Amino acid sequence: MEDTSESIKGNYKVVACIPAYNEERTIAKVILKAQKHVDVVLVCDDGSADMTAEIAGRMGATVLRHENNKGKGAALRTLFDAALKMDADIVVTLDADGQHDPDDIPVLIEPIKQNMADIVIGSRFLSSTKDVPLYRRFGNKILNFLTSTASKKRLTDTQSGFRAYSFGAIKSITIIEDGIGVDSQIIMDALKKNLRIVERGISVHYEKGTSTYNPVTHMSNVIVSIINYAIRKRPLTLVGVPGFLISIAGFGLIVYVIQRFFEVKELAVGTMFIGALIFMIGIFMMLTAIMLYAITGITTSRQ
Repeated sequence: MEDTSESIKGNYKVVACIPAYNEERTIAKVILKAQKHVDVVLVCDDGSADMTAEIAGRMGATVLRHENNKGKGAALRTLFDAALKMDADIVVTLDADGQHDPDDIPVLIEPIKQNMADIVIGSRFLSSTKDVPLYRRFGNKILNFLTSTASKKRLTDTQSGFRAYSFGAIKSITIIEDGIGVDSQIIMDALKKNLRIVERGISVHYEKGTSTYNPVTHMSNVIVSIINYAIRKRPLTLVGVPGFLISIAGFGLIVYVIQRFFEVKELAVGTMFIGALIFMIGIFMMLTAIMLYAITGITTSRQ
């Protein structure tokens, strides 16, 4: 019988990258199914306290270990660095908890093989959503809106960790987010660098315990990540301008207190203190914006 996995991979070196944290119950099945479609399986054990690393190693995966839990973003950074050193043509990321079906890998890598995309996102919402819990659908709609607004790219599943990346995309992307907000941060960074992103429908399986993060934690972390990224990229607009307006307000309050002093010969110490504090906060924000702008310029010029 013909080896279908070889025809799927073709002449491309495909590497699966799996960030894992306390996933001893599901990691073996994920690795076994992924091995049918890729050349190498890399697992980053992100400080697990169970047998995740040991099981992954026994199943034939190359295991990279973090001594302490650093977060999904840090795990992906470690995995991407290793994949680059392996000269991977295509990198596929998927979760270790079993919610992604590795048999969808050929669907994700095909647009890259056809040079139609640099990044392919496996969307849970381009297929039937009956298996996606209602609260996840609602939460993802909010996060999709925020990420799409920040990145100016309409996507249906910005939080999907099941993705395929070309070698060029992996080399271009800069991961600055350590936590779960990394999925949004990667999209924003990729679009800023003019990488082509498309989506393909995937199947998904949820059961109790298939997510390390609860929905509230996930949403809050992603929102903070989006805000942080936006501030880093547009510090003068998002920090400097508000700082300028705040300093003007504080200065105006100080002037008002001084004018009142000459009129009634009484100094409103409390109001003067508040005005001075607001003025200093505004000045601090403007200085911070200038420093962030300078740092961003230096970082960009070195890339």
